[in-house]
Amino acid sequence: MINHTMIVSFDQPLPANELDQYLADIERVMLDSGAVRSVVARRHIPVPGEEAIPALIATAIVQIAVADTDALAKAFAAPGVHEVIDRWQSRHPYKVAWANHEPLA
Repeated sequence: MINHTMIVSFDQPLPANELDQYLADIERVMLDSGAVRSVVARRHIPVPGEEAIPALIATAIVQIAVADTDALAKAFAAPGVHEVIDRWQSRHPYKVAWANHEPLA
């Protein structure tokens, strides 16, 4: 099994309802792909002073569990995935860092 963990950092703060909708849209489109075992999306928990650190600070974390690299490729090639990503990028630009790894626990 592989976890695809994405650190999502929006360029500007989003209203809570917009961030909730983004997380729901990503979860839905990934699950609808039929290629994932699970999807978990959560808000970043900020700590005082982190904005002063010269690093990519998350707005949210999305973790997608798949059987293997073929399933990961299939999930991101599924109908609707890039439409959701493009729609959110056009409305609220963001950066993503990710890591593919074995389960941590």
